[in-house]
Amino acid sequence: MNDIKYMISGDSISKGVIYDEVRSKYVILEDNYVSLLQKKLIGAVHNTARFGNTLIKGLGNLKKDIVKDKPNIVLIEYGGNDCDFNWNEIADNPDAEHSPKTDFNVFEKMLTEAIQFLKNQQITPILMSLPPLNADSYFKWVSRNDPEAEKNIMKWLGSVTKIYWWQERYNSTILKVSELTKTKYIDVRGAFLEHPDFTKFLCSDGIHPNRDGHRIICDKVLEFIRNNYQFLLRDNGSLAFD
Repeated sequence: MNDIKYMISGDSISKGVIYDEVRSKYVILEDNYVSLLQKKLIGAVHNTARFGNTLIKGLGNLKKDIVKDKPNIVLIEYGGNDCDFNWNEIADNPDAEHSPKTDFNVFEKMLTEAIQFLKNQQITPILMSLPPLNADSYFKWVSRNDPEAEKNIMKWLGSVTKIYWWQERYNSTILKVSELTKTKYIDVRGAFLEHPDFTKFLCSDGIHPNRDGHRIICDKVLEFIRNNYQFLLRDNGSLAFD
């Protein structure tokens, strides 16, 4: 039982990246949700998440990592970078056409393929929904508080709420793929939205969960494991933060 292996395939959220307000830079949070989970799970967790990962990049690495590590369970956490745009290009040229880093339909297709690939290897995939973003903070972040950039990005966007709507579409696709492929998912988004002011669990960039946000993710994952795979938990699955 102790030789069970988990792999986390994802982007900066799973890497544990937060924005350090004091040092004004991105750093890795030591008590990120993955390292908190490691203390609660029987077996070894291999975190292959990378800053800036899209599903396309991550899937290429996942196939190599699977061959090398042969995990039993893979947690898949993507979408935040996939749905993102090159905001500097938009600020420079708001009248041009701009595409997200991963096309919406390609995202659905590749996520489905990733799940099928894992299931064919007798590996259990588990999906994770996206934490909600704070559209106002994120808009300020990508426009760098530059009035000209703000004006141009707004011209292209039409409304700040469109940022939330666009990310929500990718999140809905994760749930759709979960249903179509009969793959379990962990409702991280729901865990944040249980709090009326969920934005206090995000960094000032509006998109990365902060220290408390990582605790919310960890507790949600533990709740999921307790309900579905209790035998994988040490200490009968007591919550990380009772």
